[in-house]
Amino acid sequence: MNTRSASTERRTTETDVKVEVNLDGQGEASISSGVGFLDHMLATLVKHSKMDIRLTCAGDIHVDDHHTAEDCAIALGKAIDSALGERTGIKRFGYAYAPLDEALSRAVVDLSGRAHSTVSLALVRDKLGQLSCENVSHFISSLASSLRAAIHVDLLRGENDHHKAESAFKALALALRMAIERDHGGIPSTKGVL
Repeated sequence: MNTRSASTERRTTETDVKVEVNLDGQGEASISSGVGFLDHMLATLVKHSKMDIRLTCAGDIHVDDHHTAEDCAIALGKAIDSALGERTGIKRFGYAYAPLDEALSRAVVDLSGRAHSTVSLALVRDKLGQLSCENVSHFISSLASSLRAAIHVDLLRGENDHHKAESAFKALALALRMAIERDHGGIPSTKGVL
């Protein structure tokens, strides 16, 4: 059985990101983005998706967290996209609900090769640690774009912003885990291509 793994680098004047992904891993993470709450969300994504991910980023966090969050998402999406190859023999669709105490989120993923995202998390604080709340949704949108996937993530209920964000990443991780699962059914599309 072939290994579905890939690595990518993204170097700009704002960030230097390196990512290694193994889709058939054990949920092992080595994450260092320079933004603590982003690291926490990525570790959550890794643990529950069962992908192994190594990610390092040297970003211009003296400016703010935007470039780091965006470029980590872009690099991660490209690495997963590359590891998926032709997207043959995968389930393609994934969906999950994940609670964290009072918060409950739903994520639905289609690894269609077409990028779209709808993210509704109702975060009210300005920041979670050093991560701007607007960049939680922006990370997911940027991931969808570079992964070439349709990703819908919705908060169904919740009060604590940390819980809202973490339940969203857990749901996304579980949905991705389902979507990347091997199916051995050829190309999962009536078009014959993804």
